[in-house]
Amino acid sequence: MKILIELPTWLGDCVMTTPAIENIANYYNNPKITIIGSLASVEVLKNHPKVVRTDVLKKTYLSLYKTAKDLGEFDVFFSFRSSFRSRLFKFFILSNNKYQFKNKYRNCHQVEKYNNFINDSLNANFLADKLNICLISKKNKSTVVENFHTEELSIKDSKPTLGLNPGATYGSAKRWYPQQFAKVAAELSNKYNILIFGGPDEIDIANDIEKYLIEMGVTNYQNLAGRTILDEFMEYISHLNLFITGDSGPMHVAASLQVPTVAIFGPTDDKETSQWMNKKSIVIKKDLDCQPCMKRTCPLGHHNCMKLIEATDVLNAVNSFKR
Repeated sequence: MKILIELPTWLGDCVMTTPAIENIANYYNNPKITIIGSLASVEVLKNHPKVVRTDVLKKTYLSLYKTAKDLGEFDVFFSFRSSFRSRLFKFFILSNNKYQFKNKYRNCHQVEKYNNFINDSLNANFLADKLNICLISKKNKSTVVENFHTEELSIKDSKPTLGLNPGATYGSAKRWYPQQFAKVAAELSNKYNILIFGGPDEIDIANDIEKYLIEMGVTNYQNLAGRTILDEFMEYISHLNLFITGDSGPMHVAASLQVPTVAIFGPTDDKETSQWMNKKSIVIKKDLDCQPCMKRTCPLGHHNCMKLIEATDVLNAVNSFKR
């Protein structure tokens, strides 16, 4: 049984498809799955035991026909995207059974939306289980600890590790403030070593956190923003003891790895995109009348959904993990 699956573009959305994809893999007898999508989404599922081929889909319309032709014929095609470009790609795919996600599912978590799509497609009644990014560890925990150091931090330091993820690719409205991240990290620095994460577009905000940490005399940190590829980044997350993040793709990676997480929500809806089935997950939000607006920038100009969240709110959440 040859199956082609087109994945969502964004990292977090792709992670949230994994329970649905696991149900696809379990539904068919001996499936041979090809996955196609963005570089980030393909990275999430490339190690799945049923995946035999991966392809990164180019964004240009002209490439769609050529890609579909190169892929060949499939028994079934599933697309977790609903855009016009994906509908066009579906038209070119050679398969007698084609299913495409539609934005018709309401009042449930995004994981359930993707899973309901598969249930509707297959006339099935699967439950959505835990997230699974199929991470194959390249390092043991002791190696990660030994490699974690700055000039001031001894490689023999064995504190647990706190990860900070200040970025969010959706837009600036989802980002908490670097000074607040630094206040939290400084308060916890006597108990945790600190890793600052971020992609190439998040180097500035990570550097701002680093600047504040230096001003507060914190030395046991490492700024990894822009310095890791995705599989390395996921590997680092897998060894964290605590993760503080906004609503983002890495937040869902942490959920799949059951990392204790404090997730800071502003304009987005935590009922739809909070961590799925992570037993140690706390959402921090202010429940303002204007939330969730789902905008990339604050339409009211005040950004109170993030501005009113204080470092003490996050620290109280961290302390609750110990109770």
